[in-house]
Amino acid sequence: MPTTHYTMSGDVNIAYQVFGEGEHDLVYVPGWISNVELMWDDPVLAGILRRLGTFARVITFDKRGTGMSDRVPVNELPHLEQRMDDVRAVMDAVGSEKATLFGHSEGGSMATLFAATYPERTEGLILASTYAKRVWSEDHPWAPTAEARAAEIEHVEATWGDPNALPVYVLGARGTDTAFREWVARYFRLSASPKAAAQLLRMNTEMDTRAALPLIHAPTLCLYRTDDVDVSVEEGRWIASQIPNATFVELPGDAHLFWAVDPQPFVDEIEDFMTGYRTSGEPERVLATVLFTDIVDSTKQAAELGDQAWRSVLESHNRITRQELRRWRGAERGTTGDGFLATFDGPARAVRAAAFIARAVSALGVQVRAGVHTGEVELVGDDVAGLAVHIGARIAAMAGPGEVYASQTVRDLVVGSELQFESRGRHELKGVPGEWEIYSVVEPAAAS
Repeated sequence: MPTTHYTMSGDVNIAYQVFGEGEHDLVYVPGWISNVELMWDDPVLAGILRRLGTFARVITFDKRGTGMSDRVPVNELPHLEQRMDDVRAVMDAVGSEKATLFGHSEGGSMATLFAATYPERTEGLILASTYAKRVWSEDHPWAPTAEARAAEIEHVEATWGDPNALPVYVLGARGTDTAFREWVARYFRLSASPKAAAQLLRMNTEMDTRAALPLIHAPTLCLYRTDDVDVSVEEGRWIASQIPNATFVELPGDAHLFWAVDPQPFVDEIEDFMTGYRTSGEPERVLATVLFTDIVDSTKQAAELGDQAWRSVLESHNRITRQELRRWRGAERGTTGDGFLATFDGPARAVRAAAFIARAVSALGVQVRAGVHTGEVELVGDDVAGLAVHIGARIAAMAGPGEVYASQTVRDLVVGSELQFESRGRHELKGVPGEWEIYSVVEPAAAS
């Protein structure tokens, strides 16, 4: 995670980060609420940020009143002009004279106004699932009615931070992932208080940036999901039609959060817009050690404990697992709700991480099984694929409660370490050619 810095915007401290390389600057303006440090805890969002940093110098920040920036009284929440001042303050702090602004949702409204007001500092504009007006009218039929909006705000404040009551902003392919929903709920809680979140929604309900759209002369990319349940793709088409030099791109999916559904095509479009080319179609093949973990009998335990108690256990399990992955230099590649997929640059570290995870989570009253295998994998962005991944999954499925199983490849590569193994015989792995010698880790080495 990049270092978080602060700069003053008026009398308010604005938290920001800057990272990546590239000839051009990209200012990411988050939507509604954000937390620049928690962004890096979600592997998909972190992967997107890292990818952006391969072709641009990325600057991102928490708007005043949210995340790591100074909180402000809820009855004094900022208007768009103050938030534009925050953008200028952060750009000045990092020496960015001109940048492409990437605004998501509410952040797009601020980016729109900035591009129209400061054309000399705007190289380009990217609007992702952005709206121009948040309340229905006859000349703008895509927004919710005032009554529907008020009901939504009341619901958000009453259920703030409940992973089972998340608003429409969390849907798509990852919406059924318990671990992801838990993370988003925590992200919301640590980005704003319930009352501040509701007040910010009331504030952006009053936004209307339609008059600024024809005044934008920078090249503009408008990215929208076909079935976004929060912002209509039709509104996106209309916004693009109002900007003189805009390109409209429609992508599949129903998630409003751009990292809650396959983000690869989304980032491809941004890279193409900024550089004229895209690199995602070229998988990188590397030797890596794959680790799978999985809570044994998670469905049964969830039913026995009840939803609230199980959520607490799952949050602790996820925290412990991520802590050990960081400790042993593992890269989290995905979650399955009650398990993790990670890669390591060394098999011994992967085995030790698995053993320490299994030992630590047992104090929560749960047991995990783990599988470790080393082989060639394909890396595309933050995704990992290849036969080695399938082998690791099959080996993990064979392990019992609290056990760490490994392939012979792993055992052979860690010869000379303090790790000890016990053969579990030769097995056929479904979908994998040949027979494989499988070993159980019986004596994990102590941390050093």
